[in-house]
Amino acid sequence: MAVRLIKKFFNRILITDKNDSTTKVSAALSNGLGRSYSSGIQKVTLIPGDGIGPEISAAVQKIFETAKVPIEWETVDVTPVKGPDGKFGIPQAAIDSVNRNKIGLKGPLMTPVGKGHRSLNLALRKEFNLYANVRPCRSLDGYKTLYDDVDVVTIRENTEGEYSGIEHEIVDGVVQSIKLITEEASSRVAEFAFQYAKQNGRKKVTVVHKANIMRMSDGLFLRCCREMAAKYPEVKFEERYLDTVCLNMVQDPKKYDVLVMPNLYGDILSDMCAGLVGGLGLTPSGNIGLNGALFESVHGTAPDIAGKDLANPTALLLSACMMLRHMGLNEHADKIQAACFETIKESKYLTGDLGGKAKCSEFTNEICAKIN
Repeated sequence: MAVRLIKKFFNRILITDKNDSTTKVSAALSNGLGRSYSSGIQKVTLIPGDGIGPEISAAVQKIFETAKVPIEWETVDVTPVKGPDGKFGIPQAAIDSVNRNKIGLKGPLMTPVGKGHRSLNLALRKEFNLYANVRPCRSLDGYKTLYDDVDVVTIRENTEGEYSGIEHEIVDGVVQSIKLITEEASSRVAEFAFQYAKQNGRKKVTVVHKANIMRMSDGLFLRCCREMAAKYPEVKFEERYLDTVCLNMVQDPKKYDVLVMPNLYGDILSDMCAGLVGGLGLTPSGNIGLNGALFESVHGTAPDIAGKDLANPTALLLSACMMLRHMGLNEHADKIQAACFETIKESKYLTGDLGGKAKCSEFTNEICAKIN
């Protein structure tokens, strides 16, 4: 059973020649976070999402219009549709849009709990082979937390590990989930981490692992990172256990710069880092693949405040700025980000989650005013 499931997994993912993969990773980082785009109006797939998603997506669109960003939005619906296997998945029209545009921005999506529903977030990453998740976490002036001067980037392998979806019931009451680690995926994300550090002026890459316990799986990931570190002697490299990193992070986050790790560790540690700077509502995220990229807010859909003009669009807006840098539109990204940071620093128009009383529309309008 386990062997059959693993074979099925490999049939789903893209396996490429190792040298070819390295070449593509290099190309994926040729401009900021990613690929170069031609001049003129560029089309971007927009997935507004659920709950507060449409509101914060509209806020980003308004700010982009004010900043005269040369993009055209192609809005798509990702309401799950039932497939031949009886499970719900991504509509083909949405898949076609991302395949055409190679770039997308996504609001929060809700995944119903229960059988028959796949996680759309996970499905999107697998569909487009978005192998590296990048999350910068930095302190913002004007929003005080327990920590000052946090500036950490987590880079998470995004396609395998415990999230491979390979699990089954061995006997009644005993379930086995398989953690899959491959040299292909490990080397690819390690290459991405070192190139990211080099191109963004970062000084150190830390690989986060538990190879002392999972000697084969995490051992393979660690070996791939060591091999990649040898190719980038200008970037300091260190190895740390996951539990040690968690302990040190809450004691002194300035010990770390760029962190690279397998899927599950990255999911947990990136959220913890976000907590150091104020939460997921302030944290951008980008998923980079061999053939495209999808940027997103990683917070929840917040159905309790949906439609009430109370949502904070910061995470999606900063993710959109990451997207602009990926596209080579650095000046527009810098202008929008500076206006957002200045609005938060002044603390006059903060939304409820930041301790203020401003509406989403008021926060958005203040950013637009600063851009003008």
